[in-house]
Amino acid sequence: MKTDIILAGVGGQGVLSVAAIIAQAAVAEALWVRQSEVHGMAQRGGAVLAHLRIAEKRICSDLVPQGEADLIIAMEPLESLRYTAWLSPEGVLVSAAEPWVNIPDYPELEIIYQALASFPRYCLAPAAQLAKEAGLAKAVNVVMVGAASPFLPVSAATLEQTIATLFASKESTLGEANLRAFRLGRETNLQGAPR
Repeated sequence: MKTDIILAGVGGQGVLSVAAIIAQAAVAEALWVRQSEVHGMAQRGGAVLAHLRIAEKRICSDLVPQGEADLIIAMEPLESLRYTAWLSPEGVLVSAAEPWVNIPDYPELEIIYQALASFPRYCLAPAAQLAKEAGLAKAVNVVMVGAASPFLPVSAATLEQTIATLFASKESTLGEANLRAFRLGRETNLQGAPR
């Protein structure tokens, strides 16, 4: 078993936190993990990209080859399209539905949604709405972990335990809200996607 994942978004959206949650959960299940990340101008709203490779056996490279990603997890829809060259024909694209408009010529959202609909296996999660419903608007990234969880090679229980551990030193309300965010993201995807 090997799962290759591309994680994409804009600086400040928590892309690297998503990678860390998934990687730590994989390690907890005794899987091999390799990760590479590109921050670029992330602090100024630029692109953030992470490659995450999980397997039962040792992995030699940190980078996912183009055309071989099993999963793309994107924090916003335009960033998901930027990395579709990495998606395998059988791969799943999971993106937050809400745009992060950080450029003056951001395309019309309907055009982006139409482009995403051309992929045989894609899903859009109302991540911002679900994060607010969970009680923590900043938990969009954890909603996305939940939305992607049906396609990850680690159990939902291990992901929940990893999230609980990461927030154990914070206020209990933060940990509880992030767990709710994960569960809402997972429920949404289990019910309605991928297409």
